[in-house]
Amino acid sequence: MAQYLRSISKRYFSPAAILCALICGLCLTGVSFSLTRAEMYQATVPVADRSEAAQSAAFQAAMRTVLVRVTGRRSVDDDSGLAPLLANARRYVQQYRAAGDGMLWVALDGPAIERWLTQNGQPLWGHERPTTLVLLAVQTLIVMISIILTMAVYTLAERKVIGWMQLRRGPNRVNLFWVPGLGQPFADVVKLIFKEILIPANANGFLFRMAPLLSLIPSLAIWAVIPLRPERAFANIDAGLLYVLALTSMGVYGVILAGWAANSKYAFLGAMRSAAQIVAYEIAMGFAMVGVLMAAGSLNIGAIIHAQQGLFGWNWTWLFPLFIVYFISGVAETNRAPFDVAEGESEIVAGFHVDYSGMAFALFFIAEYVNMIMISALTVIFFFGGWLSPFDGWVSSDAWIAKPGFWWLAPKVFFFMFVFLWLRATFPRYRYDQIMRLGWKALIPVTLVWLAVEGVMVYLRVGPWKGYS
Repeated sequence: MAQYLRSISKRYFSPAAILCALICGLCLTGVSFSLTRAEMYQATVPVADRSEAAQSAAFQAAMRTVLVRVTGRRSVDDDSGLAPLLANARRYVQQYRAAGDGMLWVALDGPAIERWLTQNGQPLWGHERPTTLVLLAVQTLIVMISIILTMAVYTLAERKVIGWMQLRRGPNRVNLFWVPGLGQPFADVVKLIFKEILIPANANGFLFRMAPLLSLIPSLAIWAVIPLRPERAFANIDAGLLYVLALTSMGVYGVILAGWAANSKYAFLGAMRSAAQIVAYEIAMGFAMVGVLMAAGSLNIGAIIHAQQGLFGWNWTWLFPLFIVYFISGVAETNRAPFDVAEGESEIVAGFHVDYSGMAFALFFIAEYVNMIMISALTVIFFFGGWLSPFDGWVSSDAWIAKPGFWWLAPKVFFFMFVFLWLRATFPRYRYDQIMRLGWKALIPVTLVWLAVEGVMVYLRVGPWKGYS
């Protein structure tokens, strides 16, 4: 038995793969730790107007929000010991900016606030580094497990939805909780775990093992800056849009390495086709993000959401061509139908991952489905108000139906996840020349023209830019 376990460990879990996974996990946790500490001292608060008194009241409200987080209390108004800190809130403001209609984003000086609290005998809740690191590690693990489980159910939903569209039943044999087919994703995982990972004799073993990780890790790391509900993100960084653009561009390295390291002409051909496609549509996607930046006036993901107010104040109304370009580019970025030319079976035998098997093969598809969820979430955040309510501005702000929250973000994201499946069941696969023509000769010119139109609207103060100063 011991000899069998040793052979299994050598076959499936190479030291290089384990080391790489540990290093990447620690790096992701470390980044989320360092950025979340800065987020604790940032707040988005309402402001009545641009007067000095209104700004002072907003700064005090931001200080009050930060002190509740730092001290772990339900309220700080009843503590006279914190009154001097609240009264001098302006002194601790590092930067502030408008974050939509009637909202102000404020960043406070965290180290100075901590020094004041320590000198005046005020306790800091959950601020010791080991406790915070463990808490962040647990939160990161919970989010990652939730995303992976969503991805697993998404694979089942794809097979069920496409089966329904094609008048088939879909998976209905592996039952879970008496639901036919619900256990199919977990059965697939068990099958892939116990399948042998074969490495070609002349392949570069290190890069062959690294390629799936380079595809998966960026797709998971992007969720560090995605606000799932108001003021709740692992990293509320000002350059969140650049962070998203950078990490979405890194997935191509995993594709190229997978095709090159296998030392196979078929895999390498598939990798080159996929890389050319990703680069072409990445440019169009980047230009669409520039339009969102011009509309929001900020690279911060939370500020982009706050800049969209009301159903017809969301970016999809004024940036509709950019929304179409962004979503089409997102479908192409994930190598999904009808842009799945990288795995044209009749031409290049499944593309860049043709030599992968077992869990190494599964990591590529986990990355693909996680990217589909991520593109759906980013589409909602950039163009459909994120977690904002569609009834905001139509009913009283005190009504529960007008309050922002995750319950508005989730159905929007699920809708665009469904559109991914709808496109796969509807359109045939495009030829390679058609894909390149669409990316270079259609989508990029559309984004450039609409960016010019948007620049004119900003200059003339038209639409949502009417109140710009």
